[in-house]
Amino acid sequence: MAFNASLEMVKGVAKIALTGELDASSAPVFKAEVEKAAELKAKRLVLLMQDLNYMASAGLRVLIFAKQKMGRDVDLYLIAPQSSVAETIQMTGFNHSVMILDKYDADEIENL
Repeated sequence: MAFNASLEMVKGVAKIALTGELDASSAPVFKAEVEKAAELKAKRLVLLMQDLNYMASAGLRVLIFAKQKMGRDVDLYLIAPQSSVAETIQMTGFNHSVMILDKYDADEIENL
């Protein structure tokens, strides 16, 4: 399945919907959306991952880049990662640097 990343800003929250397979060839697309979110000075970065079927190490590198690029004061949320993606994140320990939620909770995330 082809990869796609689309950015939407809502109340200072950058939401990037990720679909398909995130690998070395598609990671630059994801990185470009993260850079746009940083330029817009988002207060939080939310990655909607329920339709992301696969994530290679290149995708993980972009997640780490996102955390660094957005800055220490910007919370990073991963919403509904599929089990294989969640395992990759947990094996690296990156799950300690982000918030992983089963669903998007506007009350929690959008209250800035």
